[in-house]
Amino acid sequence: MQLEFFDVPSPCIGVCQSDEKGHCKGCFRTRDERQNWINLASDDKQKVIKRCLQRKKRKEGKIKAKQEAQPVEIQQPSLLDPPSQVCSNNSTDIDFGDFEL
Repeated sequence: MQLEFFDVPSPCIGVCQSDEKGHCKGCFRTRDERQNWINLASDDKQKVIKRCLQRKKRKEGKIKAKQEAQPVEIQQPSLLDPPSQVCSNNSTDIDFGDFEL
């Protein structure tokens, strides 16, 4: 790895809440990664950032998959709506217009 002249900055964006897996909702670090950030070497900090990017991609992929998997709602027409005119060019249709009971 190349020489590091500057310390790797924290990926924290100020959204300090944990999700259901214990990852930060803002930077996607685990609790241990957040608490030990100051003590980590630069190489380890870069590895943590790579893992955070992978977690973010996975989470975004799951969100997209859930959105795609949602069923499309088909709205049933209301009984109060006027009937729609259905044009039929089929000559085998039977006309019941003058049918009486």
